[in-house]
Amino acid sequence: MTEVQTNSVAWETLLDLSAFDGPRHVRLELAVRDAIATGRLPAGAALPPSRLLAASLGVSRWVVTEVYGRLAAEGILDARTGSGTRVAARVGVAAARPEPQPVEPERRPRFDLAPGVPDLRHAPRALWLRAMGEALAGTPDAELFRLDGDVAPARDALAAYLSRARFARADADAVVVTHGAADGMRRVARALRGLGHRALLVEDPSWHRMRQVAAAESLACVPVRVDEHGVDVDALVAASVRTGARAALVTPAHQFPVGVPLSAERREGLIAWARACDGVVIEDDYDAEFRYDRRPIGALQAMAPDRVVLAGSLSKTATPALGIGWLVLPSWLRADVRGMGAAAPSTIDQLALTRFLTAGGLDRHLRGARARYRRRREALLAALAQSLPDCRVSGIAAGLHLVLDLPRGVRAAEVVRAGAARDVALTDIRRYRVSPDEPAPERLVLGYGDLADPLVDEAVGLLTDAVREVAAREVAARGVGAAR
Repeated sequence: MTEVQTNSVAWETLLDLSAFDGPRHVRLELAVRDAIATGRLPAGAALPPSRLLAASLGVSRWVVTEVYGRLAAEGILDARTGSGTRVAARVGVAAARPEPQPVEPERRPRFDLAPGVPDLRHAPRALWLRAMGEALAGTPDAELFRLDGDVAPARDALAAYLSRARFARADADAVVVTHGAADGMRRVARALRGLGHRALLVEDPSWHRMRQVAAAESLACVPVRVDEHGVDVDALVAASVRTGARAALVTPAHQFPVGVPLSAERREGLIAWARACDGVVIEDDYDAEFRYDRRPIGALQAMAPDRVVLAGSLSKTATPALGIGWLVLPSWLRADVRGMGAAAPSTIDQLALTRFLTAGGLDRHLRGARARYRRRREALLAALAQSLPDCRVSGIAAGLHLVLDLPRGVRAAEVVRAGAARDVALTDIRRYRVSPDEPAPERLVLGYGDLADPLVDEAVGLLTDAVREVAAREVAARGVGAAR
């Protein structure tokens, strides 16, 4: 037995009369019975009016009314004045299809301290909806025929935005619209592979998703250490000489996860390396718009647009669900990236992005987001200072995360497990190491982007409980070991 909502419409259900033998009314009756038995016409579905069905099948209206009448008499169809003809609300089927199981949304912990997630409660829904409506209303009919590819107004809008907001040296010809930063990385990695590159220098630690994308395109990831000044350029040059790698992936505005900007001296050194070895720097503009103690640092790309690929997206500034990002490419790489035929976001999405940028929607959203994140970061720092005064916090006043050094002898992996038992999402910094098994300080990466403001103190209280629980276990274990 199958039961569905009675407001479903099945006017477009295909009824194949040629699959059955006999007069037309017999064949139509068998076709309707088969559609019901196989579930193509579900219980409660509305059938088309007899005149419309007759016209679509090329039969007389009598054939349809005869079939409807017979099946209604058997209780298979339900014909009522004013509501049309429907499949009966409860009917038996010869081979009932399994009920579709509802897909449960991924449950996020109540206390979400995972990094890399923006404030989803304040996603710019209204601003994006307005941009979408205005884009649709103002788009000429001919533009709606476009199927794929970059939309020129979107590239113009992105070039203008990146030039004023990120100080990038960009024109529309340099811009490629992508489905996000990872999609952009995939396109660049594939193009570099085609140009003969076999390795990619990557920060260690760094965001693992970008490394995984590069590795999937057969680029070997070569780790380069990061310190309080960003990626160690001297170590990068040495790794380049050792491996022959001439491409590097870096996050100069706000290194993830260490949380520091690349120093001016190292910026110059990185560009000098790229020029000397005929190399390329891929600049992941992660978290670049969120700086709370001063204006954001300009893009590295402005220093050498012929040697730097700028990659960004709306994932952290707005929401990953929009699935929109961009690349700003050196002239020598454009044909290779565009020539691979990768699908662009839909024309409608690109036109909405155009309006979102040119009408100031993103600017308004960022102003509100910066204020919220700054207050939340200050509240988190105050709570940590109160509850865990011996734990050092590092990272500049920027972005959506900070780094917490744990007390001596307390292992981050154990704190993560203890936090999960308290419904607190925590992340061991080793998750972002290229070689996670190598010795490293015990540190947590605490994200506050999607942590609700009223939950900050409670989240830190539970984190403190988790740290103390692990510390107590370690002390007890050492005591047992000493007794033996």
